[in-house]
Formats: sequence, structure tokens, C-alpha cells
Amino acid sequence: MVLKTREKLIDVARQLFAHKGIENTTMSDIANASYKGRRTIYTYFKNKREIYNAVIEKESEMLVARLREVVSADASPTDKLMKFIDLRIDVVAESVARHHDNTVLRSLLIREFKRMERIRNLAIEKELEMLRGIMTEGVDKGDFDPEKTTGVYSAMIMLFQGIELSYMRNNFSQFGIEPQQMRQYIKQYVLSGIKKH
Repeated sequence: MVLKTREKLIDVARQLFAHKGIENTTMSDIANASYKGRRTIYTYFKNKREIYNAVIEKESEMLVARLREVVSADASPTDKLMKFIDLRIDVVAESVARHHDNTVLRSLLIREFKRMERIRNLAIEKELEMLRGIMTEGVDKGDFDPEKTTGVYSAMIMLFQGIELSYMRNNFSQFGIEPQQMRQYIKQYVLSGIKKH
């Protein structure tokens, strides 16, 4: 029951933060939306910052869980890598799409970027470990060149950071490219760089 209440408060806060922004969401808003008293909220969280941190942690865990599904799938290392890239880009695109039609929330995208950065930072070690695993499996199966895979997972994490910025800024047209094209180019670029010829 205790865990269920805490999870409900986190989910409600997550939705409110996404719709109203963190600064515009009060503890009373969270209490009302969750049908709990303020006293109940303070039993689980000292303040709004603590709730926010719990939301960030949960979103990071959700991202990692989705990525783990890709890594543990019964697929070739190449397919896993391509799906991993797709999912990482999808996560960013989904987050930006939630704000696209609302001009007030659109103006909060820089804060959204900071939130996503915190989520990513919590997940980064786990992501690196998963990418290393895909690379190792690819090398072991003879798909990937061992010399070319060294450190490529770190470069990919940095690449994802750049993609996030482009989605936040919506500046694809500045580079003469559509998001879907960019996705294909990245996959081709990564794959051609590590494939064993």
C-alpha cells in the first residue's frame, strides 16, 4: 500500500509537471490530482524538489527498461543496435511531441531539455553497458570489426545528445534534412563504421 501510494504520487506529479511545468505545479495541485491530502504527500516527500527527483529517477528507469528489452531480444547484434538507436531517438521525439501543439509548454522546452538531460545522466552508465554488450556480441559473432567498435558506444551517447538538441530546437530544416532521414543516416553511419567487411 505504501509503495502504491508513493508510485501514484510520482505518476500524478509527472503528468502535472509535463502539463503545467515544475514551477507552476504546487504541492496542493499534486494532492488534489491524486485525491490525497497534503499531509499524505509530506509523509512520502519533504518537498516538491524531492518529488521531482523521484519523477526523474522513474523516467530514467523506464528508459533503461525499454532499452533492456531491445538488448535482450532474440535478434542479431545488428538488429539490436538499429533498434537501440531507433528507441533512443523515439524517446526524444515523443517527449518533444507532447509539447509541440501547446505554445506555453513549447516555451518550456529548455527546461524539458534539462529534465531529459538529468534522466539521461542517470541512465548513461547502463546505456553504455548495454551498447558495450551489443558490440561485444557483434564482435563475437563476427559481425563487427573489433578494432572499430572500441569506444564507439561513448561516441554514440554523445551523438544522442546532439540529436536531442536538434529535436528541442526543431532545426532539422536548417541542415536540409527531415528527422526520419537523419535517423536513417545515423544508422547507416554507425553500422558502416563498425561492420566487418
